[in-house]
Amino acid sequence: MLNIAVILGSTRDGRFGPAVAGWVMDHLDRRGDMSADLIDLVETPLPTVFPVLGQPPATQEAKDLLAAVSPRMAAADAFVIVTPEYNHSFPAVLKNAIDWHTTEWHAKPVAFVSYGAFSAGLRAVEHLRLVLAELHAVTIRDSVGLQHPWAQFDSDGKAVDLAADAAAKVMLDRLAWWAQTLREARTARPYAA
Repeated sequence: MLNIAVILGSTRDGRFGPAVAGWVMDHLDRRGDMSADLIDLVETPLPTVFPVLGQPPATQEAKDLLAAVSPRMAAADAFVIVTPEYNHSFPAVLKNAIDWHTTEWHAKPVAFVSYGAFSAGLRAVEHLRLVLAELHAVTIRDSVGLQHPWAQFDSDGKAVDLAADAAAKVMLDRLAWWAQTLREARTARPYAA
């Protein structure tokens, strides 16, 4: 089984992210080759004050907050980031979660499910690709972008457009290939950045 960490990158009041993340989790739960761990940044907030470069977190509170997330990210074979688009990019809370981690991203694949009004969140994804390349992560070309997401799901959280489900399947199939391949490579030859 591949361990997939799904990171829900919105903490805004009234956010639509939980509906999108629930839909992603449903897709993952139906697969026989993946298990999913939802990291909701509302439920697992991270510190916003960083220590001196190269030093551990300065307070016990910061250590405790990181202890609720960092081991889960380290255990992941791959990631799915669920993100809205804010001001042509991704939320600050998501950048904070990314920046607190380094080796957890190394040589691991990352897929994206984005949502937004006209752009379907795709500009946020393009910015994330640049950030994650710096962390030696491998981003999956195939992503899912949901335009006007509040109209994309019924009251049971099911996609009303079957094309979204088909896109999710393709994305997760690609993620599975990369996750398996990179896990085998990291086992045979540990990655050093």
